[in-house]
Amino acid sequence: MAPLPIPSPEPADDLDSYVGLDGETAERRARTRGWTTVRSLPPGAVITLEYLGSRLNFTVDDGVVERCWQG
Repeated sequence: MAPLPIPSPEPADDLDSYVGLDGETAERRARTRGWTTVRSLPPGAVITLEYLGSRLNFTVDDGVVERCWQG
């Protein structure tokens, strides 16, 4: 039997600190803080519901982060 995969550790980060940043700055900051996957989405985007603990999601409107959540 194959060993179970070990998930990436979840970065300790203040997600509210991303709101109000421009999208590119937010993505760079997230990667330097250890998020392995960073996803920028337009408002109202349809997304899958699978949870990835090491993924950070942004809703970006007019170049500015409006919402940020993990998973």
